[in-house]
Amino acid sequence: FLFVSVLDAEKCGACGPGFASPLDAMKGNGPREEIVYVPCIYRNTGRKKPDFLATVDVNPKSPHYCQVIHRLPMPNLGDELHHSGWNTCSSCFGDATKKRNRLILPSLISSRIYVVDVGTDLRAPRLFKVVNSEDVFWKCNLGYPHTSHCLGSGEIMISTLGDPAGSGKGGFILLDGETFEIKGNWERGDKIPPMGYDFWYQPRHNVLISTEWGIPKFLGYGFDPNDLKKGRYGCHLNVWDWTTHTYIQAIDVGEDAAPLEIRFLHNPDAAEGYVGCTISSAIHRFYKTEQGNWAAEKVIQIPSKKVEGWLLPDMPGFITDILISLDDRFLYFSNWLHGDIRQYDISDTRKPKLVGQVFVGGSITKGGPVTVCRDEELQSQPDPFFIKGKRVPGGPQMIQLSLDGKRLYVTTSLYSAWDRQFYPDLVKDGSVMLQLDVDTEQGGLTVNESFLVDFGKEPDGPCLAHEIRYPGGDCTSDIWV
Repeated sequence: FLFVSVLDAEKCGACGPGFASPLDAMKGNGPREEIVYVPCIYRNTGRKKPDFLATVDVNPKSPHYCQVIHRLPMPNLGDELHHSGWNTCSSCFGDATKKRNRLILPSLISSRIYVVDVGTDLRAPRLFKVVNSEDVFWKCNLGYPHTSHCLGSGEIMISTLGDPAGSGKGGFILLDGETFEIKGNWERGDKIPPMGYDFWYQPRHNVLISTEWGIPKFLGYGFDPNDLKKGRYGCHLNVWDWTTHTYIQAIDVGEDAAPLEIRFLHNPDAAEGYVGCTISSAIHRFYKTEQGNWAAEKVIQIPSKKVEGWLLPDMPGFITDILISLDDRFLYFSNWLHGDIRQYDISDTRKPKLVGQVFVGGSITKGGPVTVCRDEELQSQPDPFFIKGKRVPGGPQMIQLSLDGKRLYVTTSLYSAWDRQFYPDLVKDGSVMLQLDVDTEQGGLTVNESFLVDFGKEPDGPCLAHEIRYPGGDCTSDIWV
């Protein structure tokens, strides 16, 4: 690994992808985002079209502001594009031979991995390579790939949810960073977690920590509350030795927690971070103890609401995405079912303080099928959310923050099988992308009323838009080592 200081960076100039430090990215060197890449999904919508990668213009000075300016369809049906990552990022800063010019698109259901060339034309990506699912199955005995991170070694690492048969298995695929051929598994040894999902690594503390969503063959059909009683959802953070690639510790974050997105603080010296637990609707802070192992403590709990007219009598917030600003000052997350996005001041990492909140849809809006009988937080049910005359279906889901921390982008699709179950109108009308303005001084969130990307108006019919990426990297893809 290249351990690069800011002084080294100044000596060598712009000598590799990304930025010398998180603060360097935030305070001036990081450009304002002008386009973003968004995977768009047709699986489970009833439309026999391939998923595609959308390029969206987010430059307010552009005549194409808030429009999809390019679509790259995949060559197959039913992939379920989901998350994406880079061939290189700030973990390779200092290596002038590296370029951030390939976007890695794992397919959650088909297990194919697409490599997209964004270097030749940033605004019109093209398909560069397809890693077939059979290669993933045979070479790694893994399937259902999820999170892709580049490594300082130049390799690419992708976490998985399960094995080829759809049983749970928390392993990792390793790709060559030049040829994108599968090199094999990252993990070593006989001990493997029973499930997988997201991960983050921190070489200065010799650690990788991964999370657990659930068993793929059960997730694929939607959410069945009976699966909770059968242990089909995850409840652990899994700690790995970064050097030996071995699984060394499981941290219990509660029965049926379903810990999803995990984020270390961006400062590479920091030995702590946060994880969002979806079903339990809690945020846990994980940290390194004085003994050198890892532990977790719950620091935020979103109370469930007593409801009628819904799947269960208690509706959880359903925390689905979290992120941390590059200066490690604010934590953001979305409650997909309750419909709000929250901003917490984490200056004291053990005591997050709520400083911003906005409702942009959700399942408890007035006039809908759900009646809230008891609510520990709200006096009344929120109003339906309208923007530019459109009632927004679904709830806030994936989020991405601008490098300077002033703009938070939001999409509304979680996963096609669950979208169809919880928000049928979302599948019928298509998802949207919104943008919130952030008060980075005192804290606070407000909806930018002039920003709406309506994926219900796509030429091939309404689609489901998921994760958001900037061409130059962002606070959920870049890791500093």
